[in-house]
Amino acid sequence: MLKIKDIMTTEVFALSETQTLEIARSLMEMKRIRHVPVVDKDKRFVGLLTHRDLLAQTISLLADMDESEQYDLDRHIPLMNVMTKNVITADPEMDLCSAIPILLKNKYGCLPVVSEEVLVGIVTEADFLELTYDLLKNKKQF
Repeated sequence: MLKIKDIMTTEVFALSETQTLEIARSLMEMKRIRHVPVVDKDKRFVGLLTHRDLLAQTISLLADMDESEQYDLDRHIPLMNVMTKNVITADPEMDLCSAIPILLKNKYGCLPVVSEEVLVGIVTEADFLELTYDLLKNKKQF
């Protein structure tokens, strides 16, 4: 049985809980990612910032404000104030058949992978889609 550790991404772009929304927004745009795990000073997983969270904090779309004003606002908002804190996580040894219902039921786009409270990876919808593609590509017939 395949496990989370078999498909997870281990090179994760994580930020500190004291870093700002400005940094998170820049990171998400630059790296084209939708999920940023948040860690404390000891690299323990403490929360998650998603693209949806970022959009909820964007007032420039609703107000007559230019992009630079939004960045000025973001510069003063620490991630600990806007991140989702009670996030379901996965253990690297969790089997994929246990993880999929968590994603589907909760409509999550990712599961942070945590071992002994420390962030060790992330598994996203894209990881599952890539696995599905590989399985279908290698199968001659349904």
